[in-house]
Amino acid sequence: MPEAASATRATIGDSEFDRDTAVTRRAPGVYDIDLSAGWTIISAVNGGYLLAVLGRALADALPHADPFTISAHYLTASQPGPALVRTDVVRTGRTLSTGQASLFQYDEDGKEVERIRVLASYGDLGSLPDDVRTTAKPPAIPPMDQCIGPQDGPAPVDGSSAITDRLMLKLDPSTLGWALGASSGKGEMRSWFGLADGRDADPFALLLAVDALPPTAFEIGLKGWVPTVELTVHVRCRPAPGPLRVSITTRNLAGGFLEEDAEVWDSADRLVAQSRQLARVRLP
Repeated sequence: MPEAASATRATIGDSEFDRDTAVTRRAPGVYDIDLSAGWTIISAVNGGYLLAVLGRALADALPHADPFTISAHYLTASQPGPALVRTDVVRTGRTLSTGQASLFQYDEDGKEVERIRVLASYGDLGSLPDDVRTTAKPPAIPPMDQCIGPQDGPAPVDGSSAITDRLMLKLDPSTLGWALGASSGKGEMRSWFGLADGRDADPFALLLAVDALPPTAFEIGLKGWVPTVELTVHVRCRPAPGPLRVSITTRNLAGGFLEEDAEVWDSADRLVAQSRQLARVRLP
């Protein structure tokens, strides 16, 4: 078990992540949730956590349960507290269903503010064929006991990093030059990933995993908040029990924006999720 895991392992459906991403149906296509402060970085709610919240609402609204692809546009920063999710069924089919969802909060005048909007296609991951033809290879990450967790070094950004208390992250030391003031400039981040309470990953945890590591911008030599503009995740199969390995790379930073390409691999050496996001950075 990871060092951060509790003595009693949580299970899928009965964990802090499940409770904090659960939505309550108010009416058909309308859901309430109280966004937890436990998934914040600085003062904003993490984008992967938000994607899991919207993903659960769509799983309830659509006839299929598993996200296959989900694309999100982050319009304004979400804050801990009450939120409203509205879903709309776009199309239903035998193998795939498509829907869209938006998350709203209220400003000080009581006016609705849209925080995030997604379009997603859902299906049944258990029905997919086993045929795999790939040139992709799992990332080369040292054994977990040779990697570094957030508790072993300084906080990556000023302010709240409550989310790190809910994650098991063990980062590849070769991608941690930024923490020592000697960024490599390569734009790479690799880590072992899990939930701190020991809950195994499911498709919704994969939506969190792709956005849970420190930004690759740190290893390029930049500091501060790196807000997501757009994030698309492809869930390829249901992950096997055990810790995941996450690899994120950036090849191009231009005009104050960069891309982050993520791969998530499970304990059976399967590529279980991929993502690309466009993020904004603050240039010196």
